[in-house]
Amino acid sequence: MQITTFNEADYDRVSEIYKQGIETGIATFQDEIPTWSDWDKSHLKACRLAIFFKGKMAGWAALTPVSSRCVYTGVAEVSIYIGEDFRGKGIGKTLLNELVRQSEKEGFWTLQSGIFSENLASITLHETCGFRQIGYREKIGKKNGTWKDNVIMERRSKVVGV
Repeated sequence: MQITTFNEADYDRVSEIYKQGIETGIATFQDEIPTWSDWDKSHLKACRLAIFFKGKMAGWAALTPVSSRCVYTGVAEVSIYIGEDFRGKGIGKTLLNELVRQSEKEGFWTLQSGIFSENLASITLHETCGFRQIGYREKIGKKNGTWKDNVIMERRSKVVGV
């Protein structure tokens, strides 16, 4: 496996993997793939990572700021998506652990994730990578007309902000 950064030139594959996540019905509230411009504006420039398996992009991860307030500059929300052909092979764990390492190099002290309560694979992945459940948001939003709950998970750095 190889992990690299990605940019606009890679967005076709990034958006295809995102589309596969949308199609699961348990990965995101979003129903449509954003344009590169919209995606780029909403995600931090640092820590945009793609993982390749046998030369094919298998997944990606990126960070979104949780607030525009300066006190929260070291806190970000995780997005991680693995292509359907690559799930269950340890690729997510490798990618999320690298995202944690890169985020610490960039000065982030807290990473958080909001995960649909039925997405047990993602909850387990986050727990395996040092995240802990810190909350639960009941009926936080609707997906296809059905209320969804979110498990809120957090990983506090042991090297940044201690």
